[in-house]
Amino acid sequence: MRRAKPPGPARLSKDAVLAALRQGGGAGAKRDLARRLNLAPDQKKELRGILKELEAEGAIGRSGRRRYADASALPATGVFEIIDRDADGELLARMRSREGYFGPMVRLAPGEGAVRRGEAAIGVGDRVLARVADDLDGDKVARVIKRLGQSAHHILGVFKADPRGGGRVDPADRKARQSLLIDAFHTGGAEDGDLVLVTLVAGARAYGGKRGMVKEVVGREDDPRAASILAIHTHGIPIGFTEEEQAQARAARKPTLRGREDLRRLPLVTIDPEDARDHDDAVYAVPDDDPRNPGGFRVWVAIADVAAYVTPGSPLDRGARRRGNSTYFPDRVAPMLPESLSADLCSLREGEERACLAVELVIDAEGRKRSHRFARGLMKSAAKLSYSQAQAAIDGAPDAIAAPLLEPILKPLWAAYRIASIARAAREPLEIDAPEHRIRFGADGRVAGVEKRARFDAHKLIEEFMIQANVAAAETLEAKAAALIYRVHERPSEEKIAALQDFLPSVGLKWAMGQVVSAGRFNRLLKIVEGGEHAEIVNEVVLRTQAQAVYSSDNVGHFGLNLSRYAHFTSPIRRYADLIVHRALIKGLGFGKDGQTPEEMASLEEIAEEITAAERRSMAAERDAAARYIASFLADRVGSIFSGKITGVTRFGLFVKLSETQADGLAPISGLGDQRWIHEEAAHALVGERTGERYILGQAVEVRLEEAAPVTGGLLFAVQSDPLPAAENWRRPKGPGRGARHGPARVGAPSSGRGKAKAFKPGKKKR
Repeated sequence: MRRAKPPGPARLSKDAVLAALRQGGGAGAKRDLARRLNLAPDQKKELRGILKELEAEGAIGRSGRRRYADASALPATGVFEIIDRDADGELLARMRSREGYFGPMVRLAPGEGAVRRGEAAIGVGDRVLARVADDLDGDKVARVIKRLGQSAHHILGVFKADPRGGGRVDPADRKARQSLLIDAFHTGGAEDGDLVLVTLVAGARAYGGKRGMVKEVVGREDDPRAASILAIHTHGIPIGFTEEEQAQARAARKPTLRGREDLRRLPLVTIDPEDARDHDDAVYAVPDDDPRNPGGFRVWVAIADVAAYVTPGSPLDRGARRRGNSTYFPDRVAPMLPESLSADLCSLREGEERACLAVELVIDAEGRKRSHRFARGLMKSAAKLSYSQAQAAIDGAPDAIAAPLLEPILKPLWAAYRIASIARAAREPLEIDAPEHRIRFGADGRVAGVEKRARFDAHKLIEEFMIQANVAAAETLEAKAAALIYRVHERPSEEKIAALQDFLPSVGLKWAMGQVVSAGRFNRLLKIVEGGEHAEIVNEVVLRTQAQAVYSSDNVGHFGLNLSRYAHFTSPIRRYADLIVHRALIKGLGFGKDGQTPEEMASLEEIAEEITAAERRSMAAERDAAARYIASFLADRVGSIFSGKITGVTRFGLFVKLSETQADGLAPISGLGDQRWIHEEAAHALVGERTGERYILGQAVEVRLEEAAPVTGGLLFAVQSDPLPAAENWRRPKGPGRGARHGPARVGAPSSGRGKAKAFKPGKKKR
């Protein structure tokens, strides 16, 4: 009797994958799905692609690092983290499990994030206990049951001493109302006004108030730079280094030429911001003397060889992976590596020999890369320049440091950049005008102002050469069939494109559907509004339309840069992703025995998810600190009038960005006048029910500052400007109650709301 053959590999489809998920109770890991589907080994990559598509569509969500779940399986209640705002400023959230985000992104029910007196507004980064419900259109929304403060076992607050001994700690989180009593023997040496970390005393909840124990003094309440301390502890940014890490860093020695190419002959220079805390890249260019490449250049990009000091599996490696990246605040940095490495042995300091990984790029007269090669070398930086120094020299005003470098180094660099710009223009990467601002501190440590960062060709030069080096790294590793972590940026979702299409008519523009969505098409839209009254808001909306770049072991290309392969190689001092790429190059090119290990190769997918989450954490902490500093700067100006623009329209009010400081705040609907206001979602407007007058996205307004809360970074405005006249086709709604598409918005009370959330994510300039 013949034995039956086992079933062959399943034919993959989205429906088959969803069926396999439901077969396992609605959840499962990729390996479980592969087993249920009886997949052949060569089908696993196809499975990963389908899972990503289903996740992007919201059909499934993550319930762990490698686990997926049917989106319809969201529990009735759970802990949500506020992770974004849509185009109208409404809050978007995802459920958070112990392992990570779970399920699709949902909108908070209208009014849930509104400011209430004595209570900080719910904002991005907050956690809430919420109930999942359906709105009138059947879309999932989250209704807040309880706002969750910091962990009950790890509380940041201000110590208030009692003259009789002990004292209390008032939580710095305004959502936590109850103070903790501190016995005299639990003060940990804290003094009145100290910012302290406190844990609850076990068993102290049986009666009376909560009692705590001071574990650490982290700063002072009256420290003008306390905002960074609050952000560090609120977002859980890892700070400090273990003794094992410090010991490994102390044992590091200066590099020698052994096993390295001698690059000390190249007059490489570093060009960085004036306040740069480390120098991890240096550049040099020279005309190519190859007669087969007339008008071409050879460009060297040298990067600090961090892999020589941070070896796989070592204490420094474990700590760097846990941090994921350095976190930069306006007044300080939480570094990924100890200062003896980040600011010394791994920093390409002027006149000092340093280990590096370098790439020589050969470009032709049209800026196209003809070839490249990598080297593990020993270099010596010829000079340290700031962007403004280098630009001033090129513009004809060199200082004493830049003058001797102008002819031999700077002019060839700029000539190489000019031809590289030809190829960049032909590639058409996304060109969003998103100016950066910096907070300026006075001699007393307090905020003295907020100013726009100047952007020169010097910035663009370094950015373009770093991009080309990153591309070369990805190409080399692919040619070696090496495992690597890519920097990927997916094209905007159809939902976001639809939201953009809805918005553009409000500023007299349109976006025809059915055409190919490309970075160049966005650029043409931005060119139309350049220099006009709507330029700023259109740039911001286009930025929000973009997906967020992430790290991934699967390559889907980089939409914003218009590149098919891209990996981060140029900043290993401050990004763990770059260190992983360095190790892959060392192994793939035979540069030494300290390259990528089999264990690391097997963990790349997990590492990519971890460092993406770490990057999000750092970005949230940096924004949080900046908002607090600006709120402290404005606290003395409550009652003043400011100019700004409406950057978000919601059912409960208007979000306004101030022109002077770029600070964001909320103008509640209650302050807009004595008529009922209807939220027109498609038009991104609040429309007066009686008059048809409008407040619209992008409208210039004047606002009075009503409240500024340095503890939370929150600002509350009252609009002083009159609304715009009614639209020509406006008709007063018939009958009481609901009008247009949405009923009248009410402050502090949820509204049933109609229409689907436009899941805009704030775009980032990080490439």
